[in-house]
Formats: sequence, C-alpha cells, structure tokens
Amino acid sequence: MVGYQFMGKMHSHAYRDIPFFFDPKVKPVLQAISGRNESAVKEAAEKMGWASYETDWRRLIERDDIDVIDIVTPNHTHAEIAIAAAEAGKHIITEKPLALTVEEAERMYEAVKKANVTHMICHNYRFVPAVQYARKLIEEGRLGRIFHVRANYLQDFIIDPSFPLVWRLKKEVSGSGALGDIGAHSIDLARFLVGDFKELVSTMETFVKERPIGEMSGGLSAKAEGDEMGEVTVDDATCFLARFENGALGVFEATRFAGGNRNKNKFEINGEKGSIRWDMENMNNLEVYFADDEPGLQGFRLINVTEEVHPYVGAYWPAGHIIGYEHSFIHLLYEFLNGIVEGTSPKPNFEDGVINQKILAAVEKSAETKQWITL
Repeated sequence: MVGYQFMGKMHSHAYRDIPFFFDPKVKPVLQAISGRNESAVKEAAEKMGWASYETDWRRLIERDDIDVIDIVTPNHTHAEIAIAAAEAGKHIITEKPLALTVEEAERMYEAVKKANVTHMICHNYRFVPAVQYARKLIEEGRLGRIFHVRANYLQDFIIDPSFPLVWRLKKEVSGSGALGDIGAHSIDLARFLVGDFKELVSTMETFVKERPIGEMSGGLSAKAEGDEMGEVTVDDATCFLARFENGALGVFEATRFAGGNRNKNKFEINGEKGSIRWDMENMNNLEVYFADDEPGLQGFRLINVTEEVHPYVGAYWPAGHIIGYEHSFIHLLYEFLNGIVEGTSPKPNFEDGVINQKILAAVEKSAETKQWITL
C-alpha cells in the first residue's frame, strides 16, 4: 500500500476483515506499506498490521514478494505510481478520482491493459448493500423507464474560513475540489444505477479564496502551520444538470459548505413505476415507492437492507444488526481479490475511472464556457 492515512487505515481494516467474513479465492497478506515520513509510516505499519514498511513507493514495486499495489495517496501521484506498477506486472487498486486529467487517466488505463493486470478504482459506495439492492430493483424493471436522478453529496468540514489550505484545496494536487472529491462518487453512482451521461451544463463556486497554510492531520481534520495564507484553487461547490443516454434527466450538487451535513451522499431516482431514494448517513435503509400499490397504502416504504437475501449482508449478522461505512470497502476489495484469481477487473475499474474523469472535465469546461457540453 502506498499511503497510510485516512484511506490507508480504511483499506488496511478491510483487507484484515475480508477473510473473517468472506471466503475469497485468495487471502491478502499485508506485506509492506510506504510513506515519506519514516516514523509515521513505521507507526502505521505496526498499528495496522503491515509486516514491513518503505519510505519510497518505488521499493514496493521492485519487491518480488508483492503482487498488488494499493494507491491511497493524493490524486496527483496516482498516474506515476499506477503506470510504474503496471509495467512491473502488479495488480492495482487506487482511490478516486483516477487521475488529475483525462490524459493521465487514459495513460493509466492503457498501461493496465497492456500489462494485462487486474485493476479497480475505489468507488466504494457502489458496494453498500442498499445501493446494490437498488441496482437490482432497477435492473428487474421495478421502476420502469427512468425519468429523473437527483444526487446531492453534502459536507461541511471546510465551511470555517480558518480551516487550513490542505492538499484537497490545491488544484495541482487534487485536480478539483468538491467536484472530484465527492461529486465523483455521485457521478459513479448515477452511471451504476441509471446509465451513461450524454450532456451536461454546470456552475462552480469558490466561497473562501484564501486560507492559512496547513496539512491534514487524520480523517478530514487539519492543522494550520502558522499565519501564512495561500490561495484556494479549486471549487468549494459544484452544481450541474445532466441528460442521460436513456433520456433521463439529472440534477447534481457537490459542496463542502452545507452546514450540518457531515457526509450526506444522497440520491433519488424516479421512474414510471416507482421511485428509490437512499442517504449514506442512514446507509442501511432504502426507501422504495411503487405506483401499483393499492390506493390508501401508496407512499415510500422503508426497507432495512440487512436480510440474508440482500447483497453481501448474509455474511454478517442477523437481520436488523446493521453494518457500517467500512463494510463497503470490505465488499469492494473482496471482489478485487477474486478478480485477481479469475483474471478479470471487476467494475468499477480503470475504464470506469476514465469515463468518470471525462465527466469531471466536462463539468469544469461547462462552468468555464457557460455552455452545454456533449460527452
């Protein structure tokens, strides 16, 4: 694994728990982790169960005892690491978004195809059981023709203007702000549930233009390094309208300035026969409405997606004994491990990452030109 902070902790936990709950076709060995700060990465290795550590990711790729490279570093490093790993014949999984630009993303995809290695991108929300069940209902035609998808991904962790200028707020490191950080998830979920995008029009805004220089200190927390200020070069909020290839209309909002919303990844999908809605902050529940319910009983029903018949959850606890955020990564990495043995690249993979990157680029272009962009 390259990196060891927020997502490094999450991935490490998932690798350790997969064999406890599931029976993957290959079991992961946490062989080595890398990071530039030797004392910090050594501590992370000991705490998270890694057998060894390196201070240069290139050493991981050179090692014969490593088969997989897991990239959980800031976005501007993904392309270099992934391409080098592919050329060395390593299987690769990386955090999202895939890269900084479409060109980088395409080079990454070409590299893994040429090397014929297994590859995935961590859009973990696909693997929440309630989302998987929503997909099943849509695929079965229970909603009929889809008319609308509206998706909001709302956070508030940078709403304080004194929150430091961390890497997530620098375009040269992150690529974009709320758009790529959280909007990318909404885009991926829309493709997973509704289909491919056809065209879109957007607007973007940066509410706080300058912040004190600082660094992330774990999770989404950060600390300032002094009084020096720096320019915010990414969006604080992005909104866009979309039309899908199947004719559905989409309304999307991604912001880190929605006070009181810690991680409200929410969508509603409306079809001719019914509707579905879901909210990450209440992730085990799926709300479903069917138009053919008898009059007087119509309305959204609440399904607690914890029954054995629901995707993945039969591996855990009895019905009603809910699971959490971390389990979405267990499910994703379980599919990744099986893909390595089967010689496949389960979705979402680098191809999905390229498509997502093209949509992100189109949103930025539309905001700049104030015009509709065709995908």
